[in-house]
Amino acid sequence: MGANQAGVTDPARFGAVLFDLDGVLTPTADIHEQAWGDMFRAFLEERGAEPYTDADYFAHLDGRRRDEGIRALLESRGISLDDGSASDTSAEDTVTGLGLRKNEDFLRRVEQGVAPYEGSARFLDHLDAVAAGEGAGAPKLAVVSSSRNARPVLEAAGMLDRFELIVDGNVAHELGLDGKPSPATYLHAAEQLGVPASEAVVVEDAISGVKSGAAGGFGLVVGVDRGAGRDELLANGADEVVDDLAELIR
Repeated sequence: MGANQAGVTDPARFGAVLFDLDGVLTPTADIHEQAWGDMFRAFLEERGAEPYTDADYFAHLDGRRRDEGIRALLESRGISLDDGSASDTSAEDTVTGLGLRKNEDFLRRVEQGVAPYEGSARFLDHLDAVAAGEGAGAPKLAVVSSSRNARPVLEAAGMLDRFELIVDGNVAHELGLDGKPSPATYLHAAEQLGVPASEAVVVEDAISGVKSGAAGGFGLVVGVDRGAGRDELLANGADEVVDDLAELIR
């Protein structure tokens, strides 16, 4: 039980609950972090640049669209690369190529299996029970993820059919939606669900994610502290912070 549980607002009272995926529903944020780290450590060493550190993940990559995160980290090292094209392979030293290099490693790790956080599964069960009891009065559920792998991750975790809508990195790219910390993807999800932002909840573990929830004027922004830090999440836009989604069960 988290110290903040007594003050947590019940998300089931809202019209929609919009979940980030990695680090909120599944522990795949750890897999992303490992894949990014392996790729960038090798790349930066080849360039003779300042080495990659764990802090780089939270500062530049966590919660962001793949291409935006790569550019942000490269900029921090004074490195400029061509964006590349859809025909690039993971062997290319372009933004596209680096993204593919990391993604191939990530997918290899996901193939070994993904289990959702136990508390997250319990909270979704709770929302299902609310839906069974209240019908149309229950919140609509969506996943809003910067990852282009949201669907395969949700499928691997056995959670794909629990959400009415998936807005992932592929959707953001196709529609030209700015990635987090812009609120664009969350606002798009709320619009697609037919729920005003002021009546929707954003659930995020990343600093960029809580920033996007705050910028979008959402009714409640819940931070999940998986390592970003409670104070940092609150300072950057979270209304409330929990350690586990089971604390949201009322």
